Amino acid sequence: MIAPSHNLKIYVATDPVDFRKGMDGLAALVQSEFDLDPFSGALFIFRAKRSDRLKIVLWDGTGLVLIYKRIEGAGFVWPRMRDGTVELNRAQFEALFEGLDWTVVRSRLHLRPRVA
Repeated sequence: MIAPSHNLKIYVATDPVDFRKGMDGLAALVQSEFDLDPFSGALFIFRAKRSDRLKIVLWDGTGLVLIYKRIEGAGFVWPRMRDGTVELNRAQFEALFEGLDWTVVRSRLHLRPRVA
C-alpha cells in the first residue's frame, strides 16, 4: 500500500487514457491537458477504458515513479467522465486504491487548537 503524506496533492484524470503510454507520456499529458506540473511531487492517477486498471505517476525528488495496478473483481470506482481532474484527499485515495467506493469517504474536520 502506498502511504502518501497528509499534505500531498492527489489528482485523478477523469477521462480514460491510452494505457500504452509510459511515465513520460503521462507526465506530458499532465502538463499539456491539465496545465499542472508533473514534477511538483503531486500524485497523478490515470484510468484505462476498462475500470479495473490504474496508473499513478509521481515525482519523488529523484525521478518519475510509475505504479500500475490491476484489481480483481468489479474494478475501481471512478469519478464521472468529464474533462479535467478531480482532487482527492488521502482517505479517498486509500479507498480508491483498495477498490472501495471513495465517494462516500469524508475526512473529519480537525480544528487546530487555539491554546496549548
